[in-house]
Amino acid sequence: MTTTSLPSLSLPPAEAKTVESAIQEWAASDRIKRIWAHDASVWSNTDEAKWLGWLSIVTEQIAAQDRFAKFSEEVMTGGFSHIVLLGMGGSSLCPEVLRLSFGHLPSMPDLHVLDSTDPAQVLAIEGKINLATTLFIVSSKSGSTLEPNVFKDYFFERTGRNGKQFIAVTDPGSHMQQVAEASGFRHIFFGAASIGGRFSALSDFGLIPAAAIGMDVSKLLATANAMVKACQLSSAENPGLQLGVTLGTLSKSGRNKVTLIASPGIHDLGAWLEQLIAESTGKEGKALIPVDREPLGAPDFYGNDRVFAYLRLQGAADPAQDRAVEALASAGHPVIRISLNDVYDLGQEFFRWEFATAIAGSILGINPFNQPDVEASKIATKKLTSEYEATGLLPQETAAFTEDGIKIYGKTSATNLVECLRAHLGSLQPGDYFAQLAYVEMTPEHEAKLTAIRRCVAAAKQVATCVGFGPRFLHSTGQAYKGGPNTGVFLQITCDDAKDVAIPGSKYTFSVVKAAQAQGDLQVLVERGRRVLRLHLGADVKSGLAKLANAVERALQ
Repeated sequence: MTTTSLPSLSLPPAEAKTVESAIQEWAASDRIKRIWAHDASVWSNTDEAKWLGWLSIVTEQIAAQDRFAKFSEEVMTGGFSHIVLLGMGGSSLCPEVLRLSFGHLPSMPDLHVLDSTDPAQVLAIEGKINLATTLFIVSSKSGSTLEPNVFKDYFFERTGRNGKQFIAVTDPGSHMQQVAEASGFRHIFFGAASIGGRFSALSDFGLIPAAAIGMDVSKLLATANAMVKACQLSSAENPGLQLGVTLGTLSKSGRNKVTLIASPGIHDLGAWLEQLIAESTGKEGKALIPVDREPLGAPDFYGNDRVFAYLRLQGAADPAQDRAVEALASAGHPVIRISLNDVYDLGQEFFRWEFATAIAGSILGINPFNQPDVEASKIATKKLTSEYEATGLLPQETAAFTEDGIKIYGKTSATNLVECLRAHLGSLQPGDYFAQLAYVEMTPEHEAKLTAIRRCVAAAKQVATCVGFGPRFLHSTGQAYKGGPNTGVFLQITCDDAKDVAIPGSKYTFSVVKAAQAQGDLQVLVERGRRVLRLHLGADVKSGLAKLANAVERALQ
């Protein structure tokens, strides 16, 4: 029998009392019953009721679970060597977590996720697969999102327009359904119109890729179902209620940087949590800012704006993480510990955190199911790509100055890079956070350089630090960066692409799309009055990031 566990809370005495009181008050009220009754007045009383299909999706999936094993068998015997999932945000992050947590399972094709328009990323994925024996999963809820469509156009052409190598996961009646039918796709699987992308992990957007890589979907659903039942309790024993009330209550007292720590075997869960938390809560000047993959420091490294969430995989925990988390708790930092007995417990964590995020949104007084500022970036990008289609050009930009191959864009009175960075990073105050928005290929080498920069800033300024690879972060943390409190200091990093890739049927290329997304992102950040500086590297990204890291270190001395 699958069981669930309550989060273990280690909180400073005053905050422990406030949180306990809030948990008891929620448990004594009728709000849990109202959530399950789809009562929008739990939140802002607007359109929330139409976005609560995630509450019942596990029950619905269990009733039809035989189809997952059938699909898994079809993939296993279909002669496929690889699977490539083409998606963004809610349609790509859960499958990525599952692949990185479960690994490449024997006798099944290996899964790769493409969620970046960086041409180097597209080519890197193509270089890892055999085009003739790859199954492509085009995953798009609305079917109109730019990235999955251009990914599909590219690989459909590269496979000789062989629809039997493609399946679609989309909402009924979407543009993608029409494309899939016209193109002779092997299968079309449907999500639910009542489930937003970031709440879709336990719908077909998460479970069809899970079946495709050979996971036991029935087992994943069983663990999720145990959490579903536990989250129906109108008592303090409700694990989703405990987590959500804790996060929401601590946020209102200023602890709104949710610092995620996960055992190595489930390390990528933080990427999924980033989107769920940031896109759900970052609006109307409020936010829980998720901080993922930030190197752990000593207790005195952190300010009083943090809450730490430690997801610990039993039997495969990192002793160094255990010690660091215990030191944080002993020093009086708020720590939430959640224990997973098995990797399949990811099923219950998907639901626990969805439920908790919905409750935190209620406490913050927002609608956790919309994403107005993500839409603003999409609109800005669409305008730019349409302009390119009409004229063959993107708007020309003028750099403030250029130094050693790095172009600096933005309002600055500085005349050199170190001076410019010193002024920009000097605006960081206690309670702020620093985020790098890197429109470069997502590689371990590039992430290591960006991590060195965030470590340097965190040590000098004692602020939370984030790294987002563009354009994928636009569909996750991008919402909080634009719609949350104006406490972020942003460094947008763009580059020249060493090699561009054409998109069949379009005048624009992947490089043009990425440039339009970066320009649109910057435009909306500026419109929102955010503190943002753009640095443009040359085609040698590795060298450019090394120069940038050196300049940041000198600026902070």
